[in-house]
Amino acid sequence: MIFLTTFLLFSCLGSLTETNSADLPRMTFTDRETTMKRLPIPGDNVPVQILLGGEPDTVTAAAQKHLITFNFRNPLKKPVEKMLLWEECKGSRLPSTECNYNITVVHKRKEANKVFVCGTDGRETMCCDMDLSQQSPMCVSSENMNSIKGSIREFAIKEGEPSILEESGLGADLYITNSGSHQYVGIHKFGRNRVGPANQNKEQHYVGLVLSRRKDDHLQDKVYAFYNERNKDTGLHSDMWLPFVTQVCMADTGGPKNILQFTWTSQLNAKLFCGDTDSRQYFSELVDLATVHADQWQDTRVYALFKNEWGMSAVCVYTIQDIHKVFKTSPFKGAQGNRGRECVPDSTKISLDTLRMIESTSEMQDWIRPARDFGPLLFKHHSYTHIYVSDLQHSRNNQHPVLFLSLSNGAIHKVINHKNQTFVIAEYQPFNQKTHVLSIILHPSSRKLYVNSKRELVQLDVANCGQYGDGCESCVLARDPYCGWNGTHCTPETQGTMQDLARGNHAICTSLPNNELPAKAFRYSAYRHTDKNMDIIGVPSHSRYFLQCPVSSHHAQYTWYHPKNSTSCNPRERQCLLLIDSMGPEQEGEYTCKSEEMGYQRVVAKYELQLRARSAGHSLSPVAWVCLMAVLIKNLSSE
Repeated sequence: MIFLTTFLLFSCLGSLTETNSADLPRMTFTDRETTMKRLPIPGDNVPVQILLGGEPDTVTAAAQKHLITFNFRNPLKKPVEKMLLWEECKGSRLPSTECNYNITVVHKRKEANKVFVCGTDGRETMCCDMDLSQQSPMCVSSENMNSIKGSIREFAIKEGEPSILEESGLGADLYITNSGSHQYVGIHKFGRNRVGPANQNKEQHYVGLVLSRRKDDHLQDKVYAFYNERNKDTGLHSDMWLPFVTQVCMADTGGPKNILQFTWTSQLNAKLFCGDTDSRQYFSELVDLATVHADQWQDTRVYALFKNEWGMSAVCVYTIQDIHKVFKTSPFKGAQGNRGRECVPDSTKISLDTLRMIESTSEMQDWIRPARDFGPLLFKHHSYTHIYVSDLQHSRNNQHPVLFLSLSNGAIHKVINHKNQTFVIAEYQPFNQKTHVLSIILHPSSRKLYVNSKRELVQLDVANCGQYGDGCESCVLARDPYCGWNGTHCTPETQGTMQDLARGNHAICTSLPNNELPAKAFRYSAYRHTDKNMDIIGVPSHSRYFLQCPVSSHHAQYTWYHPKNSTSCNPRERQCLLLIDSMGPEQEGEYTCKSEEMGYQRVVAKYELQLRARSAGHSLSPVAWVCLMAVLIKNLSSE
């Protein structure tokens, strides 16, 4: 009885939350509905980065001092911790405080089990190679990485800065950003040539780096950096932050000795626009970035997560072609004349006049707008913190990318994007308490999503097709690119299966036999019925009673039907309650709860109530009664 009252009270509080069902995820999945495996992160080893191997159930987390391997195939097995050893410190007579590096950069190498690592002690940086298969991994120098190691030694890397490791037959280069309000904020290149930003009096915070390779002309290979810049205009109606993208040529080695030496000569900057002019909704602060690379460099898409001053989130999608066009054709802001825009073979031979113009001019007048000038993918009433975009290569998913977005409470939304429309397929709740998500990454072949906080690493099965129901209509209404109807069940094997991702039109199922399973009865009551036939429930005369209709889709409308009336409800959580205020002859009979979604109807729950002697039962407790009344009042007021 105490458990029931507590359940009702929390359900009541959840039901009182005002939310438009169209903005809600269609379904909610906890560890009761889908496979979730949680593993604690030992000690104070906050992951810097999660590394996925070839096996979908084995994951390595790089922490500040350790490498931790998790085996999700055997969750009871304790994670394996390996202390990272630095070659420079081996046999050193220096005290441990003088050889104390924290891992800040981790990149997988092309070779199996090889990882490139950088660590800093706050004053200098050490970079080297590491073999994950070793029992005691030693971070050692390698010929291909020596150029990076030498040029980065006196540079202190900040934790969380975006970076790119670019390998070629000639060697390797590391591109990494430096955020803040101090000197030399911007993109730094370490390797065969060290190049960095010019000294500037600006506050910039970098969100992501994107590499753009051209198969037909490697001279025009570029790196793009996305960042927020503090607005110097402090007016009442001015945004605090301005979103920018900047480009540098990978072939850039800086200017000659007398001007811009070791400084970018190819850098161009442009503001990003993300907003809807019709509704006057604008998003000015970048939060996170996800890149989907394409075979043609022009088609590579950048999904930029923004927020506005009210905490609402939006995603704007840009193509490299759109960004390139602005940098190629836009006039320079506040400058006369023109300067070079193309990458050149030897930047030290650029004329002095051009270099002087480069030194004073870098910002474009035109803003970069989203692809096809589409507006933002707007997420009302949601505040997102990270974005990951699935780039699985099959025909269905190419046209309908799947976005995974973390919320500030630790939940994950799975969202499908069709043209400029979004559909929130589901919400996953990987953690048992409110927490901050540090990263999201998907193992492509197994469709396992890995989400981590400071304390836990969770594996989610995001191809949990069986949870959408046992009928074709339920499978199609889900609009999940990872699922399709094969004639007998909803399956993750999507080749040749039936699905309508654009609209979720279940009418495509009409040629199939009706596979709807018999409705299941769900009973939650304060009165325990002792008859064997649970479809017939005896309720004492004049007592209060309630019936519950379980909610699966938050986009459906649920209605209770009785021979003498019908009652609809707008479920906010997982229940559609029907309260019998005083049981009498008029309340006897069959009660059926039906759901309706996009014209598809099905019976969800069915009960038959009969009168019986009062001495055989008990009425609801005062707390449960107050809660139920509050739910009913709320439902009535919203209709």
